[in-house]
Amino acid sequence: MYPAYMGESIRKVEASRERRLEETRPRVGDQEKAALLTEFHPDFIKEGMRELLVGPNRGEPTPNEVAALLEGNSRVNPDKINLGKVDHDVDVLVIGCGGAGASAALLAQENGAKTLLVTKLRLGDANTVGAQAGTQAADRSNDSPAIHYLDTIGGGRFDNIPELVEALVRDAPSVIKWLEELGVNWDKNPDGSMHELSGGGASRLRLHSARDYTGLEEMRVLRDEVHNRCIDYLEFSPVIELVMDDKGQVAGAILVNLETNELTLVRAGAVIMATGGAGRLHIQGFPTTNHYGATADGLVLAYRVGAELIFMDTMQYHPTGAAYPVQILGQLVTEKVRTLGAQLVNAEGEQFIMSLEPRDVVASANIRECRHMKGITTPTGELGVWLDSPMIDLLRGEGTIARELPAMVRQFGRYNIDITKEPMLVYPTLHYQNGGIKIDPDGATTIPGLFAAGECMGGVHGRNRLIGNSTLDIFVFGRRAGKAAARYAREVKLGALTLDHVGKWQAELKEAGITESRPATPLLLPNYARQPDDYLADYARKTLSSGQIKVA
Repeated sequence: MYPAYMGESIRKVEASRERRLEETRPRVGDQEKAALLTEFHPDFIKEGMRELLVGPNRGEPTPNEVAALLEGNSRVNPDKINLGKVDHDVDVLVIGCGGAGASAALLAQENGAKTLLVTKLRLGDANTVGAQAGTQAADRSNDSPAIHYLDTIGGGRFDNIPELVEALVRDAPSVIKWLEELGVNWDKNPDGSMHELSGGGASRLRLHSARDYTGLEEMRVLRDEVHNRCIDYLEFSPVIELVMDDKGQVAGAILVNLETNELTLVRAGAVIMATGGAGRLHIQGFPTTNHYGATADGLVLAYRVGAELIFMDTMQYHPTGAAYPVQILGQLVTEKVRTLGAQLVNAEGEQFIMSLEPRDVVASANIRECRHMKGITTPTGELGVWLDSPMIDLLRGEGTIARELPAMVRQFGRYNIDITKEPMLVYPTLHYQNGGIKIDPDGATTIPGLFAAGECMGGVHGRNRLIGNSTLDIFVFGRRAGKAAARYAREVKLGALTLDHVGKWQAELKEAGITESRPATPLLLPNYARQPDDYLADYARKTLSSGQIKVA
């Protein structure tokens, strides 16, 4: 339940509803948009970025938290690794098992590749399961991939890689069909047609959903399919270093078992990176919607072997993360709430932005209201504005919220907040990594033998992603990468395995004046311990310091 002082603001929100039913907010003009982003969006805070000191993207601005990891030391001591003892010899190694990794593994196997899927946590633990709103695809008579293309390019501030956007929108209708054939239960109208909604930055109804459990439903089906097709997989086994061959090709990886600390060497003709995002780095101190394992591992591993990154100076802060109660701070309040008619209003009940502007614009507007003292401060000091969810039932009929947003109703209901009658307090939350590993339309990176798909790759969304394009790109590029990697693995001739790139990296760090005391990377898991030097941390260090792995 909301405290009494917050209730006073809610009454102002309630009093303004009748007026807001007839009120139409104008779209933000180009000049106003530029000024809004420059002044309030976190990407434009210079103190939050610095230039990289080493690697192929040296000199390019990157969030401080990401830069520190990219410039870290390897966890592997090459002198202690026996590269002659191969534990798994496969055609394609897929790293990560969200929507992108599962799709890649399925298509790699379909194309004749012996495939191994490895994941840091459990099979399917990924940001995919937290995706709620839906998946975009232009399959209506008044829509087309060309219109979807224009929406995506515009939403990305016209910085997207055109070839990647073309692949995204062309494959979209076939992805929806493929997922349905695998068993995804899309929302449909009584006549059997797709029940589709719009979203911020989209000019057509093309958002396919499964209530507000879309990603969970998609991942349920993919996880079952991995099991049904008997694809080999290893859980709780993150990759801590890629392996090259003496021809400069990626040729496998070294894994560590999180339960036993044992190392595993995998030789592979091709490697697909599908490790997801970086939300658990809490860039600029923001809370996050991301799952526990989202610590930018794929970026670190790919960068150390020389893969180029792109657009690393842009992150997406979802405009509506939960700001109250503190128990769900930062958790996603799906954009579908706004597509159904909920409005963003300040403490005085005033609508201050058209709710379906692109996400970067809406997030900036929310931050502006709070900085201008028009937001609400929670008992724990968090800031937020109101997302007036009861407007949905007023606009669409009683019962719409319960029918379309069961996850949201339950999430807030646990804390005695009824979103059918009360608004939600929201504030931007770190949601998505717009940039990442540079790829071509088939998922190939700038390093032979290394492919990437999903949130760890960059370019398709430019500098701002539209709703429903992430749960599209994971399948489009996961499928493309799986097929291309299988084809590549059939033709490649691997040389002798080597970890020489680790020594070269350490030399580059030394030349740049970066000391060896830098943390060992990838991070693997976030550290929320309040006292890192307690006996548990000491025990962890002792058990990990085997000479094979360097730890922070």
